[in-house]
Amino acid sequence: MISRRDFLQVSMAASALVGASGFGNWARLAAQQSLSQDQLLEFDTYGNISLIHVTDIHGQLKPIYFREPSVNIGVGANKGHVPHITGADFRKAYGIADGSPSAYALTHDDFSALAQAYGRVGGLDRVATIINAIRADRPDALLFDGGDTWHGSYTCHHTAGQDMVNVMNALKPDAMTFHWEFTLGSERVQEIVESLPFAALGQNIFDAEWDEPAELFKPYKFFERGGAKVAVIGQAFPYMPIANPGWMFPEYSFGIRDENMQAMVDEVRAAGADLVVVLSHNGFDVDKKMAGKVRGIDVILSGHTHDALPEPVLVGKTHIIASGSNGKFVSRVDLDVRDGQLMGLRHKLIPVFSDVIAPDPAVAQLIEAERAPFKDQLAEVIGQTDTLLYRRGNFNGTWDDLICDSLLSEREADIAMSPGVRWGPSLVPGDDITREDIWNVTSMSYGAAYRSEMTGEFIKVILEDVADNIFNPDPYYQQGGDMVRIGGMGYRIDISKPQGERISEMTLLRTGELIDPSKSYVVSGWASVNEGTEGPMIWDVVEDHIRKLGTVSLAPNTSVQVAGV
Repeated sequence: MISRRDFLQVSMAASALVGASGFGNWARLAAQQSLSQDQLLEFDTYGNISLIHVTDIHGQLKPIYFREPSVNIGVGANKGHVPHITGADFRKAYGIADGSPSAYALTHDDFSALAQAYGRVGGLDRVATIINAIRADRPDALLFDGGDTWHGSYTCHHTAGQDMVNVMNALKPDAMTFHWEFTLGSERVQEIVESLPFAALGQNIFDAEWDEPAELFKPYKFFERGGAKVAVIGQAFPYMPIANPGWMFPEYSFGIRDENMQAMVDEVRAAGADLVVVLSHNGFDVDKKMAGKVRGIDVILSGHTHDALPEPVLVGKTHIIASGSNGKFVSRVDLDVRDGQLMGLRHKLIPVFSDVIAPDPAVAQLIEAERAPFKDQLAEVIGQTDTLLYRRGNFNGTWDDLICDSLLSEREADIAMSPGVRWGPSLVPGDDITREDIWNVTSMSYGAAYRSEMTGEFIKVILEDVADNIFNPDPYYQQGGDMVRIGGMGYRIDISKPQGERISEMTLLRTGELIDPSKSYVVSGWASVNEGTEGPMIWDVVEDHIRKLGTVSLAPNTSVQVAGV
């Protein structure tokens, strides 16, 4: 099948901008259901500058399964627009054939069956092969890491991010920005950043005490490429002390700081920048709003919300590129920059089908060396699954259903809560569940599983607060995650209501009774941002529960009723 358009025609004031984008030829391979490395990497070299973008790898060194979301609701001006369409609607929007490689890579339907046909995705040794191929074609291509790299796996946790640092250094990025990295603690972050052989960028990372730009993180860096001057401005995750424990990095403050972003754009333009690129961890909707407010940005390389889009989204004159997560995709962007302005671009979102892309031998050897000290622990089988285990969708994911069941059982709770994070690979029915698999969806530096009493009123406050973080019509009030996962309780949510009025009909599932606002309930959860949280580590809780089950079989979760979409 041919994609909706191989060549995206857009117009810009004062210039005719012609951009080719999309999946390239791999969208055309549905009929024969076959792929080759050459087909995946095929690209009509264009212009004088190439950018390579990876983001939100979350510690995943090896090939994995990763299911895209079934529900991704947009609100306000973003309702019904990408990335807030999924499944059949997404395939229709981009001309993707059912059952094709692109359907497997970009949507969720028939995931288990398609996973058997197309295999795992990702693996940084395969990513290295793609990067090397692009550099062979365009030797001075710029490689950018969008952050959420030093977090999310057993080995990453036990090496305080060093395994990812070592492997990423081998890929030779030119710059990165940050989010979960800060949950290693500010001392460890400083230690790593001072050792990096490339730029650590964040125009919005400030010294908390003095409210001045933090010296450790530069706002931007210039690169000379193709006879043009390229300025790359970093934008770290704006909501660090809200979404993550601020006590781990008290020296720093963040925020969107779009006025400072405008100042940085103006500064680099005045210094002769022909092309301005923002390496962002804002999240896609925040990037769209920022692109509409800040003048002079040519390209935003978007991260944080894990969206994978086969075409750029144009806001004014700014092209926003979304490159997925977990090492599943690599974006290539070729640009024609002449006479101090962007004249055109071509883009390809390259899926990293690990059975098709040959691993780079040197990086593969490095990955094995990083994992070798932990090999036995990683490979230990804890149980099996008869259920597709995934973590994407605004309200439910089976991995979090399993985690909530573990908390209810092992911590003897009435209600369980699991954070609505989007990182974590999938497992298909019939897979063994190893210790590595459990850590892939639970690993963090504040993983204590608390057990406390909360009133029904307070539980509602929590749900309302999280719902507003996701469904506030203003993207600048969104943090980019999904709804907190709840076990042992059902509720109704009306997306269209204002803050404080979205949640109703909260029901304790084991009795069928409505939650009493004045009554206290035993609640167990994990990933509390409060310092000093006590309890067993969540990975141990889940491992104990799976060992008792032997085989995981989860019924469909219908506990959340959604209205106002």
